[in-house]
Amino acid sequence: MFDAGPFGKIAANGFLSGYGLLQNNHVPGDDTKQADLSNGFIVIQKTDGVFQFYIQAGAYNIPDLGTPFFTTKDTISDFYGPLPVAFLKLQAGKNTSFQIGSLPTLIGAEYSFSFENMNVERGLLWNQEPVISRGIQVNQTMGKVSASVSWNDGYYSSRYTWLSGSLAYTNGANALSFVAGGNLGQTKYQTFATPVQNNGSIYNVIYTYTKGPWIVQPYFQYSSVPTNKTIGVINGASTKGGAILASYAFKHGFSLPVRWEYIASSGSVAQNSVNLMYGPGSDGTTFTVTPTFQSGGFFVRGDLAWTHIGSFVKGDVFGPNGLNNNQFRVAGEIGFIFGDNIMKK
Repeated sequence: MFDAGPFGKIAANGFLSGYGLLQNNHVPGDDTKQADLSNGFIVIQKTDGVFQFYIQAGAYNIPDLGTPFFTTKDTISDFYGPLPVAFLKLQAGKNTSFQIGSLPTLIGAEYSFSFENMNVERGLLWNQEPVISRGIQVNQTMGKVSASVSWNDGYYSSRYTWLSGSLAYTNGANALSFVAGGNLGQTKYQTFATPVQNNGSIYNVIYTYTKGPWIVQPYFQYSSVPTNKTIGVINGASTKGGAILASYAFKHGFSLPVRWEYIASSGSVAQNSVNLMYGPGSDGTTFTVTPTFQSGGFFVRGDLAWTHIGSFVKGDVFGPNGLNNNQFRVAGEIGFIFGDNIMKK
């Protein structure tokens, strides 16, 4: 914290970490081993007063199970740039606030960057969700109930046709959230950051139990991309999935997070359904264990992860010919957290 004169008290934080992995059945263009910077962020924020702000600038990698490795350089250029999260906040009242800018999505249980998550790599459910959305958001707290509504560009599309919202009830160690988002328009525009899912809708039911050394978070997710031949979706499809995230904190800085998830998509090749995963009608399961040690701002952790694709279209899974439906990864991350004012979603 430091005194910025007319701007009041400002908090400055930093995140610096490196990431590496070993994997089998890599796809062409990938490799059996990879390493890069995973987080190189400076965060500056003002968290009091009527006018507040949050700026997160730097380098990042977004490792995700079941997808090829992207270098940090390519991740920055192909996704959200060197300033992925930045917004102004108006604290209009004790329980009411407005935010405008580049915002973390309201959707899903996992967060955008590795330092925010209990596992190093994200999962298959996360891969269906928006990550960063640009727009405006209204937040309201009413006792044990909190709600947020956002008008935004969905999957970073620069088309402001998405409406997202969340409603959460918290009572002691228990919290239950309902989250939904959808595109009220349609567009052919697609990039790495803006997949075909931008033309659909997505829903979550998330339960969180936090008490003592335990965090347990099961959640359900449903997404849908409707038929729209004018934008190239000949036959729509949907996904249904569920996950359980859990973590137990031992003594002396050790913890053991685990994640299990399953997700399946509808449709078929014969119906010319849109591909949302590993071909129309595919499904996938992952299991991840992440032994972690943290002492002050220093941390080191590793992912032991298995991805299994059940039904799939030949050529759309792992290996040089896209025919292997299993992939094992051993990943590690080591780094430092500077400061203690970490933004929460």
